[in-house]
Amino acid sequence: MAEPSARERDPEAVSQFVEGFAAQLVEAGMQRMPARVFAALLASDSGAMTSAELGEQLQVSPAAVSGAVRYLAQQHMVSREREPGSRRERYRVHSNQWYEALTSRDAVLKRWELALRAGVDSLGPATPAGRRLSETLAFFEFIDGEVAAMMERWRAHRETLFGDDA
Repeated sequence: MAEPSARERDPEAVSQFVEGFAAQLVEAGMQRMPARVFAALLASDSGAMTSAELGEQLQVSPAAVSGAVRYLAQQHMVSREREPGSRRERYRVHSNQWYEALTSRDAVLKRWELALRAGVDSLGPATPAGRRLSETLAFFEFIDGEVAAMMERWRAHRETLFGDDA
């Protein structure tokens, strides 16, 4: 059976997916409106929508969309683009957005590692607090190395599944 085009898709089914996936993101800790905007972008064929389109689909105000997009852009989950010849912005989710969001955490992990090292030095590695910070530091260093290796494996796997231009 052929995949339905955007015109043939059931808007109710799309809405159910958007709200269901957004609920899963909220359960994992994301704020509700950014989760809904992200899910709507993910479910759109082009991966891009204007504020007005998002507001209409989600039945929310432009201010709600703006705040959600601001948060998602800070998290490297969406990007903003100008429509050619227009002042309107489109918000886009990219196929590699999970990769971008995860790898952007690298800088955060490095800052945490620096702060934890300073804490171990300040408190002393032999103290109970220093030992706890040392273990936390070792965990973040381990995660940092594992994420880097995992992302290399993902790039190879993604190329196998979707080719170079995915």
